Amino acid sequence: MSPPVDPTPSAVDIVGLGEAMVLIQPTGGAPLDTCETASVHVAGAELNLLAAAARAGAVAAFCSKVGADPFGRRVLAAAADLGVTTDLVTVDDAHPTGVYFKEVRPDGARRVHYYRAGSAASTMDEGDADRALAAAPRLVAVSGLTAALGEGPERAVVRLAREAHARGSAVALDPNLRPGLRPVGPTLVGLLPYTAYLVLGQDEAPTLFGTDEPAEVFARAHAAGVGEVVLKAGADGCWYATDRGPAHLPTAAVRVVDPVGAGDAFAGAYLAARLAGIGPRGAAWLGSQFAAGVVAAPGDTEGLPAPERARELVASAV
Repeated sequence: MSPPVDPTPSAVDIVGLGEAMVLIQPTGGAPLDTCETASVHVAGAELNLLAAAARAGAVAAFCSKVGADPFGRRVLAAAADLGVTTDLVTVDDAHPTGVYFKEVRPDGARRVHYYRAGSAASTMDEGDADRALAAAPRLVAVSGLTAALGEGPERAVVRLAREAHARGSAVALDPNLRPGLRPVGPTLVGLLPYTAYLVLGQDEAPTLFGTDEPAEVFARAHAAGVGEVVLKAGADGCWYATDRGPAHLPTAAVRVVDPVGAGDAFAGAYLAARLAGIGPRGAAWLGSQFAAGVVAAPGDTEGLPAPERARELVASAV
């Protein structure tokens, strides 16, 4: 059964806790070791999600830490440009903003080089969760990626999920597993009883549930206490919740330019739609439309629909 949509008024619909970094990418597909020019972007899973939610009509706020440096200022400016409130972002004088570099190899594969160890966001702890809770959002969005940044961020994610649930705010969990970071599977399993919306990739399901078969994933998630599940399958579309079990929604057919950020866009649009009272099928359709735009453009958020088009899509979601 789908979790109820909380009708309680709030100045903030969604708060996302996580790290945003500056992305530097060679232009024209050149390798990093020989490129002469590069483009600069701002990206991060939670910020991507919030940007999509804001474009879909939600009031979205980012809770994080950035360094007192040009990259931190760039993150704040980019978030604001995306319509995401940054009042919950603090500036850390002692730690830098994280950066990463992405290059597209000749075979189309993407190689990413992260420089986030010791970043301002990696020092987040329970106090940052409390700052998010003070905003009294209708929903908080947390991910395994944030928990994997270190012990402090992991504690922040756990506190935010537990306390938000206790205070009547919905909790959305995206496992967002990263093999190169700390394993946090057991921590995420422990958060399932507090989770109103579980948005996960089919490839992540075995870590949490021991299977990627949609009906089993949904059944095991519900048995663990999850309210609603949506299972992303990339080019194969997604599965969304119905009273009769999971139903499949094919993906929109588009030319893939850059798949990074598509899952975040899906999740942000899906959650914004559910908070607006749109049912799971309509929310999944809206998420798929947002994701299709993102994969068809370079960068994590450049492919989000323009505001007017986003309003048209939301109005069409049923």
